Amino acid sequence: MYDLRPQLQGLVFILDISHSVVQKLRQKHDISVDEVEECFLNRTHGFLIDKREEHKTDPPTYWFIAETDLGRKLKICMIIKSDKFVIKTAFRTTNQDLIEMYYRKSKKE
Repeated sequence: MYDLRPQLQGLVFILDISHSVVQKLRQKHDISVDEVEECFLNRTHGFLIDKREEHKTDPPTYWFIAETDLGRKLKICMIIKSDKFVIKTAFRTTNQDLIEMYYRKSKKE
């Protein structure tokens, strides 16, 4: 588990990423934990809830799209438990329809 405590708009937050998710991010999606952290810090819009029936969870799955420091657009999926963001997955997205929908439906922060 990774317990990162970077600053997010003046607030401390914790990213909880299991070892199996870290492995999946590296092996399947070629994404590092640092890139996930960068996306939280570079985020300009809010979180959306994944309302698709096959992705519904309790607690709900939230997601957002943001850029890494090198400009890669990633979709980050997580659940929120207490003061933690529990990362479920993250992957690079080039789907312009998804990106445009995210920025249209999410609120600018």
